[in-house]
Amino acid sequence: MQIESINELFVEARDEIEYAKEDAETVYFNESCDAARKAVQDVIDRYQAVLQRLSEDERGKLQRSMGLKMEQLKAEVGQLDTLHD
Repeated sequence: MQIESINELFVEARDEIEYAKEDAETVYFNESCDAARKAVQDVIDRYQAVLQRLSEDERGKLQRSMGLKMEQLKAEVGQLDTLHD
């Protein structure tokens, strides 16, 4: 169930990033960008909290299955900085 929660937060974060991209040339960009950053931080925080509670073997499995997704989110939210002057 914790994994499902992380996946749900991941989807929400991706949505927020997309909304921010759509708002790149509008007055709403800063607000959308802040929401996207918060959503990404929420999912990363939840992921890290779950990792800390797992055994070393389980932690390795979770990192292999979700680690790239977390890095993808970090990269995507980082790209928002280049979209707005």
